[in-house]
Amino acid sequence: MPSLFDPIQLGAIHAPNRILMSPLTRGRSTDAHVPTPIMIDYYRQRATAGLIISEGTGISQEGLGWPKAPGLWTDEQVEAWKPITQAVHDAGGRIVTQLWHMGRLSRPDVIGMQPLSASAILAPYNRGPGPNPYAEPRAATLDDLARVLDDFTLAARNALAAGFDGVQLHAANGYLIDQFLRNGTNKRDDQYGGSPENRMRLLGEVVDRLIAELGAGRTSVRLSPNGDSQGADDSDPEAIFVPAAAMLQEKGIAFLEMREQNPTSSFGRTDVPKLSPAIRKVFTSPLILNQDYDLESARADMESGLADGIAFGRPYIANPDLVERLRSGAPLNQPDVKTFYTAGTEGYIDYPALNGPASEQPALQAAE
Repeated sequence: MPSLFDPIQLGAIHAPNRILMSPLTRGRSTDAHVPTPIMIDYYRQRATAGLIISEGTGISQEGLGWPKAPGLWTDEQVEAWKPITQAVHDAGGRIVTQLWHMGRLSRPDVIGMQPLSASAILAPYNRGPGPNPYAEPRAATLDDLARVLDDFTLAARNALAAGFDGVQLHAANGYLIDQFLRNGTNKRDDQYGGSPENRMRLLGEVVDRLIAELGAGRTSVRLSPNGDSQGADDSDPEAIFVPAAAMLQEKGIAFLEMREQNPTSSFGRTDVPKLSPAIRKVFTSPLILNQDYDLESARADMESGLADGIAFGRPYIANPDLVERLRSGAPLNQPDVKTFYTAGTEGYIDYPALNGPASEQPALQAAE
């Protein structure tokens, strides 16, 4: 079986290794969701990943309820992304952007309006003390969904203009697409609710829009199929997520990435069994798995044929040269949780690489 360090073809993208950088919200953009210059260094430093999946990037003001997260719906945002993607390419890397609509998890104090969702069900809040910052969403009308589809189309077009190699649709973690997929958050009685076929309709329509703009070979999807995710859950996840994966296989997407929880997960815990074995049977294109992997567990799932690659999240925050550290068996830096979402350079571009500070290594190259 291939190793983590062997190349892989992810649709139209040739990745020199199978270690992907998973999407990581870091909150370093402006209040207007415009990327900032320090993001150039951050992504360039991590260009040795087989593929970088960018932090969640909003498709509209309505859908981006995270302060200082980046967007892709204005010309200013597109122009600010260009030097970032260029820096990754100049360092030998590849980068796709994760397109994000947060649905009911869009905070009204950030978006300036009532959020929308599959149904009018308030999201729980479990990130800290104080009142729930979310608001009861309104159930999306058909006109709302038509507008959301247009927003995804524009964001995909802008992604190409900004220099990205492709896009990933964020259909995981309890955000808008996930809210439609799961029967705990989708109580609709129209063509978008009820049966699994109806609940995965919006996912299919968005993917079709992305493929129309970029081609299937530059379109990917992220799912989180097992267990509760920010209040979104399903009474029978296999009945919705296995057919959804089969649909994505039929559409020919470049790869499917999945975050799978377990009873000891550091981000969300569940006793709901992982669905990757069942999904592997219907999704035969590259399947990338994510959540709390180390080198040993990554090798095990690669060698079994369950995964074609592994996406690492928090290890990439503190280890810009993660590929070389895993290859050589070098120890990993530990991330500083206090700086995950702060605005400055500390805990962002100042983690040391094996050969010295990452900020002093502008020519870090991805091995071919």
